[in-house]
Amino acid sequence: AASTVAQAHVAHDFQDLFFNRVVAMSLAALHIVSRPPEVRGPALLSAAVPTAFLVASSAHPTSGIHRPRVGSKVVGGVLAAALLACTAARRCGRRRVRGARSAAGAGASCGGEIFIGIDFGTSGCRAACLESDGSLGDEASVAYGRDAGPKEWRKALHEVLMQLPRRSAAAAVCIDGTSATALLVGPGPSVGEPLAPPLMYDYACSREAVERCLAMVPSPAHVAASPTSTLAKVWEWQLGGVVPAGARLAHQADWLAALLHGGPLVTDYHNALKLGYDIEALQWPEWMLAERAVAELLPGRVATPGETVGHISAETSERLGLPQSCRVAAGTTDSIAAFLAAGTVEVGDAVTSLGTTLAVKLRSLTRVEDAASGIYSHRLGTAQWLVGGASNSGGGVLRQQLGDEAVAQLSARIDPERDSGLDYYPLPRPGERFPICDAALRPRLEPRPEDDALFLHGMLEGMARIEAKGYRRLEELGADPVRRVFTAGGGAKNEQWRRIRERLVGVPVQAAAWTQAACGSALLAKEGPALLG
Repeated sequence: AASTVAQAHVAHDFQDLFFNRVVAMSLAALHIVSRPPEVRGPALLSAAVPTAFLVASSAHPTSGIHRPRVGSKVVGGVLAAALLACTAARRCGRRRVRGARSAAGAGASCGGEIFIGIDFGTSGCRAACLESDGSLGDEASVAYGRDAGPKEWRKALHEVLMQLPRRSAAAAVCIDGTSATALLVGPGPSVGEPLAPPLMYDYACSREAVERCLAMVPSPAHVAASPTSTLAKVWEWQLGGVVPAGARLAHQADWLAALLHGGPLVTDYHNALKLGYDIEALQWPEWMLAERAVAELLPGRVATPGETVGHISAETSERLGLPQSCRVAAGTTDSIAAFLAAGTVEVGDAVTSLGTTLAVKLRSLTRVEDAASGIYSHRLGTAQWLVGGASNSGGGVLRQQLGDEAVAQLSARIDPERDSGLDYYPLPRPGERFPICDAALRPRLEPRPEDDALFLHGMLEGMARIEAKGYRRLEELGADPVRRVFTAGGGAKNEQWRRIRERLVGVPVQAAAWTQAACGSALLAKEGPALLG
């Protein structure tokens, strides 16, 4: 109505502040109601009232048209001020929640769709948003600790999404999780509640469970025969008698994605590898389907990573502010997400993820499998393989022994070109997956010198030797030789560690394009399966 009145009189005296104010009221009203609540409220409260007073106090002194009453001026001023305040709030809202914006994303525009990637690691989750032009936007993180379970994961998922100021513009979301972290969930057509504590990625199953796997798989070298495989965890549950009728298996990423779309559980062929999925034929093999105790728990659908598996449910949209038009994409594992974020392009390019654990991934034309060494290959598009493995060593040991702050301070005292003289195999507890698969392997952190800087030097060298041994083992089994290594994860920031690794691995080592796995998942949300090649 205000807009119609303005159009009728604006030709008579366009300069008159009254009618300018009416036009401003109309435009502001339309702008305000289109904004999400987190922008709309603060904008009105922070800027509307003082600006309204200034606008209302000015009037055209020579206009022959009757001047409005003070109340009308105030209303006009409020709405006009709200227009400016909403715009400012929207701009401010793009500031990153935590951490510094990358140089690539510093000039990104405020408008357009965003693509959200969420990485669920060992000790916390991170979210990253990509703009429609591919630049990095807002990021957020929530810590939950190693002993967290489904309750803490669900809470962290909600909290990390609520920290993203532009979540209402999300076009797609993709979640990655730790490989072979599995849940047993209740029956039903949609996402079920966990029936037992999750079995984590590094959980080594009993000998009986491993023997059941070996009796099924076509070769003892099969990745599903490993003590930490998802298939071994299925047998751990079955032998423990904790599987009720109608129960289903869900990987960590599957379950979290289903919380968002509210539909049936769907897995992806990266997470399904250690369960026994045939990633060449893209189907469950007959030897799995023939074993009823396993077949009854299998996910009903295996999607290509990045493929749309649903949309944000009405309940999720109401609770978290994501639009129902937002696609939920099939996820991947945390180490593959880190690989995708790194920007590798050629065969022989590798990515070492230095998070709580240490994972290596190498682009190869040859598929390699060796359960005895904890080595397996993921499908990477149609022509390449992602060969690698994950050690239980990594940043978790450093945090356990010294703490993050001490590691940062002590690193500055290390000469990375000199050998420490210490022969360590750093592990947080007994058990290793790669490049040695030995559930009983004990940590080797003795003798411990009095100087903590020397102790740290020895641990960093020990991890670099694990990394070097891993890449050598991949080549021995037929994978393409490593040409250069990109570094992802929190350890990518440690320059002394990078130089130690470059010396011991024997190839150039550099920081990845993006060091966080969440960025890889965001790329997968944006590009879909085409990202894999």
